[in-house]
Amino acid sequence: MENFRIGITVGDINGIGLEVILKTLADRRILDICTPVVYGSSKVVSYHRNIVQLEDFQYQNLRAADRLAADKLNIVNCWQENVSISLGKANATGGKYALLSIEKAVEDLKQGFIDAIVTGPINKNAMHLAGFGHIGHTEYLADQFGTTSPLMLMVGDTLKVGLVTEHIPISAVAASITKELILHKINLLHKTLIVDFGIERPTIAVLGLNPHAGDEGLIGSEDDEIVKPAITEAKKSGLLVNGPFPADGFFGSSKFNKYDGILAMYHDQGLAPFKALNFSSGVNFTAGLPVIRTSPDHGTAYDIAGKNMADPESFRKALFLAVDMVRNRKEFYEMTSNAVQRVELESEKADETSLPID
Repeated sequence: MENFRIGITVGDINGIGLEVILKTLADRRILDICTPVVYGSSKVVSYHRNIVQLEDFQYQNLRAADRLAADKLNIVNCWQENVSISLGKANATGGKYALLSIEKAVEDLKQGFIDAIVTGPINKNAMHLAGFGHIGHTEYLADQFGTTSPLMLMVGDTLKVGLVTEHIPISAVAASITKELILHKINLLHKTLIVDFGIERPTIAVLGLNPHAGDEGLIGSEDDEIVKPAITEAKKSGLLVNGPFPADGFFGSSKFNKYDGILAMYHDQGLAPFKALNFSSGVNFTAGLPVIRTSPDHGTAYDIAGKNMADPESFRKALFLAVDMVRNRKEFYEMTSNAVQRVELESEKADETSLPID
């Protein structure tokens, strides 16, 4: 089995990011499935290692990711100076070093030194104090890779929920939703279910924007005028899409179990039920990028930072999912390439047999 190189950003050093990272990587069986590459500082890693109380923890110190050791954890030192860690505090220092970590990881991802990244949790206020010009990881990565409107997809064991709109005020949601945007997100969800999850003919449910999906126009016209036409067009292109479904009844009746993917209109409509069902084990995946990025579905959890109480399950699943996706995507494109080559070869043979005989 190929051992893929997975970059890991430390996130906010004042939060629980490094705690869940180290708890996950302390299991040496991880090395059987991937080569982990942590972007941060060995000094900061050692500080958090003492919190987690890891004694036998081997790693290789590096300045760059061009010479990775497959049999141990690799730490790429993104800075050399001593850092003042303020556990449980949102400050510019936490934002500064989280940004240095993600910048270096993205640079190495672009150069092909790593195959995917798993991002540690950041705090939006701390990132703002550090001069980060984006709302979050999703927007930053979209900008770095020249992608327009990627898809935020929450992944659980049996539940995958994507969002049409993401980190915007609820007052701006209705005005932001268009038929074209919904159709774009449906197509992204359809493609990622095939390429990254290996589902041959995925089924997709689309949630309505308004209560009762508008109730025939009595509670808003958006579902009839915007959402339904997008679904109709997606169906015409051959996609297995249904909706719009009233969100409360959809989740309350367990109808969600019948679909491979679900598209919600706004953040809390999708994430509230998702986290109720998968709070400690969900994964955030950014679909629609040319690269693979996953993250745990929790934040910095400042209230328990430094107390050795953080559950690493969500981060562990984010790491496993990144590995699976690298493999699935590689196999899909190899299979597609082979199929194209076979078609071209058969076409060439057909042309040869149809040549006139002198």
